Amino acid sequence: MMRNKQKRFAENRERPNIFEPEKPGYEEIKGNWHDKYFENDNHITLELACGKGEYTTGLARHYPERNFIGVDIKGDRIWWGSKDAIDENLSNVAFLRTQIQLLEKFFVDGEVHDIWITFPDPRPKKRDIKRRLTSPRFLDMYKKVMQKEGWVYFKTDNPGLFDYTLEVLSDRDDIKNLCITRDLYHSEYIDEHHGIKTRFEKMFYEKGFSIKYLKFQWN
Repeated sequence: MMRNKQKRFAENRERPNIFEPEKPGYEEIKGNWHDKYFENDNHITLELACGKGEYTTGLARHYPERNFIGVDIKGDRIWWGSKDAIDENLSNVAFLRTQIQLLEKFFVDGEVHDIWITFPDPRPKKRDIKRRLTSPRFLDMYKKVMQKEGWVYFKTDNPGLFDYTLEVLSDRDDIKNLCITRDLYHSEYIDEHHGIKTRFEKMFYEKGFSIKYLKFQWN
């Protein structure tokens, strides 16, 4: 397994659709995604903690007129999404290897249109609350890099994380058009997902867990 990981890391260093430390452009891409990589002015959507990038590549197939960037710190995971994008000639896909809390190092204000947060680590321990990707400090960061008309989309199987997120959002006065369902697959919002499922989503759904989903915009 370690040998496979090392092989993937080596391949990542050669792949043009992966931005990671020590590669050309990694430190300079902030504010330049449209000009230096995508070579268009189309909207940029992020998938945060993207894992294998199922939503990044899945949405890119459905929306060739938009750009998609999967963000994750695990290089052996984004290898899979990168490979799919290359194999399918998805030129509207990129992957960024970094920690989510460093997002502002790679995007200027308003550079991002939409953000997807799909099945993040629920961080159930109290000491880890600030590390939850829907905690106030992360939401403040998303708002800064996003355009106002963009959407934040959030999916989880974890009821505790979902309830926590709703509490955080209820304390804010800068969101609008909040849509909520505790059972995505029996809701009016299911068509927005185009049948795309992450690895964790498939696993939990097959075990009978209901999938929680919400989306909102900024005021």
